[in-house]
Order: sequence, then structure tokens, then C-alpha cells
Amino acid sequence: MDVMGDKATLYGTGRFVQPAERDETGEAAEEARRRLAAEAGDVEAMSVLGAMLLRRGDLDGAEPQLRAATAAGDRAAANNLGVLLHQRGYAEEAAGWWRIAAVAGSAAAAHALGRHHRERGDEPAAEYWLRQSAEQGHTLGAYALADLLEHRGDDGAERWMRAAAERGHREAAYRLARALDRRTPREQGADGTEGVEASVLDEAEQWYRQAAARGHQRAALHLGAILERRGDVKEAGRWYLTSAKDGEARAACALGFLLRDAGDAENAAVWWLRAAREGDGNAANALGALHAERGETQTAERWYRAATDAGDVNGAYNLGLLCAEQGRTVQAEQWYRRAAYTGHREAANALAILLLQGGDATGAEPWFSKAAEAGSVDAAFNLGILHAGRGEVEAALGWYERAAAAGHAEAALQVGIARLREGDERAAERHLRCAAGGGSAEAAYRLATLLDARRPPRPAHELGEPSHEKSEYEEWYERAAAQGHRRAQVRVGMLAAARGDVVEAARWYRQAAEAGSRNGAFNLGLLLAREGSEPEAALWWTRAADAGHGRAALRLALVYARQGQLVEGQRWADRAVSLGPAEVAERAARLRDALRQELSA
Repeated sequence: MDVMGDKATLYGTGRFVQPAERDETGEAAEEARRRLAAEAGDVEAMSVLGAMLLRRGDLDGAEPQLRAATAAGDRAAANNLGVLLHQRGYAEEAAGWWRIAAVAGSAAAAHALGRHHRERGDEPAAEYWLRQSAEQGHTLGAYALADLLEHRGDDGAERWMRAAAERGHREAAYRLARALDRRTPREQGADGTEGVEASVLDEAEQWYRQAAARGHQRAALHLGAILERRGDVKEAGRWYLTSAKDGEARAACALGFLLRDAGDAENAAVWWLRAAREGDGNAANALGALHAERGETQTAERWYRAATDAGDVNGAYNLGLLCAEQGRTVQAEQWYRRAAYTGHREAANALAILLLQGGDATGAEPWFSKAAEAGSVDAAFNLGILHAGRGEVEAALGWYERAAAAGHAEAALQVGIARLREGDERAAERHLRCAAGGGSAEAAYRLATLLDARRPPRPAHELGEPSHEKSEYEEWYERAAAQGHRRAQVRVGMLAAARGDVVEAARWYRQAAEAGSRNGAFNLGLLLAREGSEPEAALWWTRAADAGHGRAALRLALVYARQGQLVEGQRWADRAVSLGPAEVAERAARLRDALRQELSA
């Protein structure tokens, strides 16, 4: 059979290339010209006229033209006749004509025939014909072959997906980008280098761009996500906006978060609302959080429920938090459980805390364990507290170490304290540094005392000698003091006093004393007394003595004794004897006895 080349192609079924657009006048003129030629026996005109009528939906008019051209050996007509019969519901007859066209070399027919066999579950035949189409350079054939191979898990899928993408297939570009995007963490883990991940991610971005530029809304979404991670927020926002306007709810949600981070909560809410109405649970949850921040708890609860209904587990967790804040413990537990059963680790931890607060330590422990095993650092720390409360020191330390390894400052502090008890100063220092660096004031203070104890004795400060630079332990004391640590404040005050900086010393002593430190109050009293302000000093000593400071009570006894108030002096001496320590108690007893003798004389 003398088979002519493909002269006419169709679109609309997903099997054919879309022809160039024409205006209606030109189309009518072209149809009239082709009809005259077809009536004169021109095979090419019959084929093209049949395609034109088929594209218009005039199946009855198209069929005789296509059958005539097919009988004359036109493979494009055979292909389009298959399309027409397929539209009429005659799939098997359509496949017969596609086979004729495909054997004659029609890539479009081979693609259509491959699709036909796949729809019927005959994958070997589907692969054969799709490969014939793809190898002839047919874009849709390459994409369909890639889809088939990917479905089977065949490594050859990427080659054909890339071929289709390179020929401008939008969905192929998107799917190739997704495959590369998902591969990046595995690539990094395989050899430990970031270079491979960067190159793969760059290629993924390129394909996302190609698909997004052709109007693929999910490609625009993922492109925006890559750009946002890179820090290019402005361009990310443009792609999110493009995708959101095309109806992608996730892009609208992501755009909302970008706007919120930029301080534009009002416009963020607009996009979240749009996404939430499309069923995006993350957006509904964000709306709930926004209203909760404003104190609009009823509206917040409504959106959290919407998020939960949409499958966003954070909605259930946040409902639990909201109920707990309102004292609705029973409802809080229900929502925490709902989220925890789906694997939400923070919900599991919150549920365990709620149970523990209710006295159910036995019920709390498995939830703490579940949360900790899922990666909750707080839950691991809480398990440490739970075991420590039972006296299970080794088990507690194991959980503290696990939390500390993940950067939990208070857990690192507990490990540091345990190592100090064991005499392992090196390990203690390492953990205390981690905890102090993580913001623990107690760790900063303990690290400072550890370093302070190691320092060699400092020679006496000579008059006119320049003041020394602050050592590391002083810096840690000051960091703890600045965080409100009372013992550190007293220590910083003592260091300032040792340097002769009375004003600085008084400032730190006063801060500690006003926060309830009896040592701070005592030292402030000493400083004031030395400066000649004994009445004010007595006020601070009184505060310290009332808090149980023996030396302050002894100082007050001496003050009142000098002033001739022997009864008051005896009272404070008695208090100092009871408070101690031993040296103070001994001196206070002698003073008390002397005052008694004076009173009885």
C-alpha cells in the first residue's frame, strides 16, 4: 500500500498536536477549498477536510471523507478515523485503524494504540506501541511510555519523561521535577556531599520553571517552595500567587504564611480563607491560630475544627491546647488523644503532661514514650523527670542524655549535674556548656563555679594597677546574673566589690535581694554599712535574717547592742544561735550571754 505522510492532526483527545489557530473566515474559506479538491478526488484534501470536520465535532460529515482517504492509503486519515470511531464508542474498530496507521509509520496512531491497550490492561502490547511512538519523537508517546514504565517501577521511565519534557510536555516537566526533588535527600545521604543535592535540586527547579511557565499550577507551587527555602521570598511569592490564582489551595496557604511573616496578617487571612474554603486544613489551622492570638476563641475553635475535619492533625492538637487554656480538661484530653493516635508527637507529650497533672503517672508514661520515640525532645526530658521522681536514676539519666543530645538545655544541665556528682568534671563541663549556650541560667552559674574553682589564686590588686580583663568564669556568672539567677547576681556583686567597684556591686546585690536572695540582702547591708548607711543596712539585714540568714541576725544583734537596745539585741542573738552556722551560733551565744549579764546587772 502506498501510504502518504501525516498531513492532518487533531487535539482535544490528548492524542494529537493542536494545529495553528485560524479566524472563522479563513477557516470557512479553507474548508470550501478543501471540499472542492476532495470532490475532485484529491486524497490529501479528503484527509484534511475530514480532520477539520472531526475537530468541529461533525462526525457524520467527517467519517466518509476519512474513510475515502484511508482507502486511498492516507495514514493520517486512518489515524483520525480511529479517533472518530473511538468517539462513537467503537473502541475495537478504532484500534484496528490505529494499527494500520501505526504499522504504516504514524507515531500518533502508535501512541493512540498504546493507550488503547493500556486501558485494557495489556501492558506488553501497550509498551510496544508506545515505544514505537516515542522512538519516532512523538511527545505524547514519550510521556505515556514514561508513565507506564514509572507505574511498573522501571528505571527507564526517567529517560522518556525527560524526552517528553525536553519537547515541551508540561506534565512531563512537572513529574520529572518532582522525581528529582524527592531524590535530593537520598542523594545527599548516599555520599554525604551537598554538591550532588544542589545540582539535582537545580535541575528540579529548571523543570518546575518550564512547567510553571506553561501554566502548571502545582509546578508553580513547588517552584515557590524551592525559592522560599532558598530565601528568595519575593520571587517565591510571585509563583505562589500565580498558582493560587489558578486555584491551587496549597499555594494560597503558602502565600498566606509569606504575608504573615512579612507582617501583613490581614492579607494573609484573605488567602488562608480562600484556601480553607477549598478544603486546605493547614490554612484553616492558620486561621484558627490567628483568631486565637486575637482572643477570638470561638472563631478560632471553629477553624481548628474545620482543619481537623480536613485531615490536618494540627487542628486537633490546637483544639486541645485551646480547651486546656480554658480549663476544659476533659475536652482537651479528647482532642490530644485524637491527634496523638495519628502520631502527633507534641499532642502525645501534651496528653502525657495532662495525665500526669491529674495524678495518672502510669497512664502518662506510655504517651511520653511514644512522643519521645517519635522524636519529641520535650517528651524525652519529661521521661527523665518522671523516672527521677521515682528514684530511677539510671533510667532518668538515659532520657536526659537523649534529650541533651538533641539540644535540650535543661536536659544537658541535668546530665552535667549528674557528671559533677560522679566526679567527671570534663564531661560535666561539656554538658554545662551546651546547657548554658542553650540559655540555661543555672547551667551558666554552675559552669562559672566549676571554672572559678579551677583558677589559681590571684595576687592582691595593687593601687594604680590596671583592672584585669574579665575571665571566662566571670562572663558566665554575668550571663547567669543577667538572666535573673540570684546566686550569680550575688557572685557578680562580690567580684565587683573585690575590684573596688562599689556601685556595680551594690547594683547586683540589690537586684538579688529584691528577688528574694538572703545572701544578696546580707551583702548589700555590709556594703551600705561600710559606706556609712547603717540604718538602711539594718533594713536589708532584717530581710535576710527573716529569711533565715544567721550572719544577718548576728549583725542586727551587734547593731542593737551598740545602740543600747539590749532586749532587741538579745532577741536577734537568740535568732542567730538557732540559725547558725556553728561559728555564727558560737559568737551569737557569747553576745547573748553578755547582753543577759548586762540586763541583769
